[in-house]
Amino acid sequence: MTTLLLHGLGADSTQPLGLFSPVLDALGHDDVSAPDVRAHGTAAHSLGTAADYALDRLADDALSRVGTLDGPVTLIGISMGAAIALRIALRRLVPIERAIFVRPAFGSVPLADNLAPFPVIGELLRSRGPVEGARVFRQSEAYHRIELASPAGGRGLLSQFRATDATGRSIRLIEVPRNRAYASSAELTGLGDVATAVIGAPRDPVHPFALAEEWAGGLGAPLERLPARDDGLAAQTEALRTFVARHLA
Repeated sequence: MTTLLLHGLGADSTQPLGLFSPVLDALGHDDVSAPDVRAHGTAAHSLGTAADYALDRLADDALSRVGTLDGPVTLIGISMGAAIALRIALRRLVPIERAIFVRPAFGSVPLADNLAPFPVIGELLRSRGPVEGARVFRQSEAYHRIELASPAGGRGLLSQFRATDATGRSIRLIEVPRNRAYASSAELTGLGDVATAVIGAPRDPVHPFALAEEWAGGLGAPLERLPARDDGLAAQTEALRTFVARHLA
């Protein structure tokens, strides 16, 4: 049985591998695939066009990078990766045994308020470059709204300016947030035959806990609450690994 790990926007496969490999190793899950999504990591030069950043297209592309999957799959996705994992599951692209959705950021509204800063960052990268773009963004309402609610969230947004070839890959920040993960929460009931779990955290304006609640409610899934990232990343990581291990056991 394969475990498929899907990373967040602006990250790459090292993100979920770093978080979940200790858990998967301890449980004996040695068949693990963690593809890089288009315009990320080893797929950095596969930029494509705006249409290629629809979640369903990203799901198809990610699966094409891992080849044949052995048996029913366990999906674990973070943020954007959670949305891609959801699209894989809802479309029944591969047999799914269970799915864990971590800190979902996409709901039923395209370019929702929590994702609105990313296209701003992408356009600033194109027009100003990473250094000047970051300076301008620090002065913007989009940044201050997030930073006021969560300094860690603000730092996360600024890290997009420091990503490798951030300007060249800016299309991902402009186009991916225009997606919605599902048409309505009623669509989530289509996974009633799959074991699912949702993990969220409070005081995370980019990944609102209310959105995690919406996912869990629609899926009929248990909802785990992490410590806030601003209260310590180590504590959040430890809790995340504990919750994932519990749902995989």
